[in-house]
Amino acid sequence: MQPTPNFDPGKLAKSLLRRSRQGALATLMAGSGDPYCSLVNLASHPDGSPILLISGLAVHTRNILADNRVSLMLDERAAGDPLEGARIMLSGRAEQASSDKNLLQRRYLNAHPSAETFVSFKDFSLFRIQPTGTHLVAGFGRIVDLKPEQFLTDLTGAEDLLAAEEGAVAHMNADHRDAIGLYATKLLGAAKGDWRCTGCDPEGLDMQDGQIALRLEFPERVTDGTALRKMLVRLAGEARAKVDQSAAI
Repeated sequence: MQPTPNFDPGKLAKSLLRRSRQGALATLMAGSGDPYCSLVNLASHPDGSPILLISGLAVHTRNILADNRVSLMLDERAAGDPLEGARIMLSGRAEQASSDKNLLQRRYLNAHPSAETFVSFKDFSLFRIQPTGTHLVAGFGRIVDLKPEQFLTDLTGAEDLLAAEEGAVAHMNADHRDAIGLYATKLLGAAKGDWRCTGCDPEGLDMQDGQIALRLEFPERVTDGTALRKMLVRLAGEARAKVDQSAAI
């Protein structure tokens, strides 16, 4: 089915990947190959691919170790009929963290701070799903199959930004929570809350209040720490200008 006009399926799929904190993980039963589905918490890699922290005692983990082909269903969790909201079925292979373990752990704990109590347990492991494609359903006339390059963020040339991300997130949360709150309320129309930054990448900033996650897209791509700082200052200025406009009315 062809997408309807003014519909950007790649943008919507990216947003769902960044904002989702839970999803339905489908694996293949070790031995029989029967389908098995379970609810899991997740976070996102800087490129948007899903990160899982799962126990070796869980059936889905044993399944993955036997056959790492998986699919993951994510939806908007919209009020009312859930079938009226957008959702994606992402397919891929779940790969256990190796050299990227520190990055995956940091990103996961930013999204799920309560996992700090068991992330170091020997029976828990971090996995990253390397997508092979996704099926997006976003309403009538909005059903699209996407390739990874259409919904993942290109990290080419952004090595400096990735190196600066951990410090930038810590700095924003320690010294600029007011700006994060303004991004959420004035630029994204969210309710006031205890908003904090959970990550950034060349295309945007991820924020969270409890289990509610938001995605602030940058108007231009940024690839280093200096460009990130300038972008955040610029967006804070735009948010404060909206506060001033509201006060003047």
